[in-house]
Amino acid sequence: MMLAVDIGNTNIVLGVYRGRELLHHFRLSTARQSTADEYGVLIHNLFHMSNISFRDVEGVIISSVVPPLVQVIVEMCVKYIGKEPLLVGPGIKTGLNLRYENPREVGADRIVNAVAAIEQYQCPLVVVDFGTATTFDCIDAGANYLGGAIVPGLGISTEALYQRASKLPRIELEKPKKVIGRNTVHAMQAGIIFGYAGQVEGIVRRIKAEMNAPVLKVIATGGLATLIAGETECIDEVNPMLTLEGLRIIYDRNK
Repeated sequence: MMLAVDIGNTNIVLGVYRGRELLHHFRLSTARQSTADEYGVLIHNLFHMSNISFRDVEGVIISSVVPPLVQVIVEMCVKYIGKEPLLVGPGIKTGLNLRYENPREVGADRIVNAVAAIEQYQCPLVVVDFGTATTFDCIDAGANYLGGAIVPGLGISTEALYQRASKLPRIELEKPKKVIGRNTVHAMQAGIIFGYAGQVEGIVRRIKAEMNAPVLKVIATGGLATLIAGETECIDEVNPMLTLEGLRIIYDRNK
């Protein structure tokens, strides 16, 4: 088996693969203060409930946008799984042709998503990852990674309203029944959800025009992808496992 680990700002997502098959996946809160031992115990318990043993894991691959946690998870892998993990970063074989001004600036999550999208879908395409930040990654018809856009995520936007506007409450990210809210909570939900959907549509429309690609497949991934995808027609498909698939592909290319 192979363990794929995606360390994000909000969540750590784990995927256990046997060959190309995703057997199990887990989502943990990103806790920057946790130790290798704490993560080892937590992941061991998740594995145990799924009838998986650390001894079954033949390799590990990690992508991360949280530098302080990389060494913690590496230490956990070495100590508890007995494997030195492969890290997505400079020097690793991805097969991705980066047209970015400085390729080292591209986040590991964006690289992994692009690799998976190119493998699974026909180019040109755009990957929209709804995470702590929402990223738009553009791949042209020649499977070249062009770059994209980064905007504050839904959670950040919601929390900013609560923190900066004294009389506004902290709310749940849920779709309201109508755009005209009849109370403060529904009004905030309408503005955030429908406003965010409009933002996604606007950015995708500009990307299509700039790439001169009116027929462009748009793939959504990330924890909040389903919430927004249901409110816009510009997203063609939601693939919540896109990042894990990208990690599997890169692992296979570097074995």
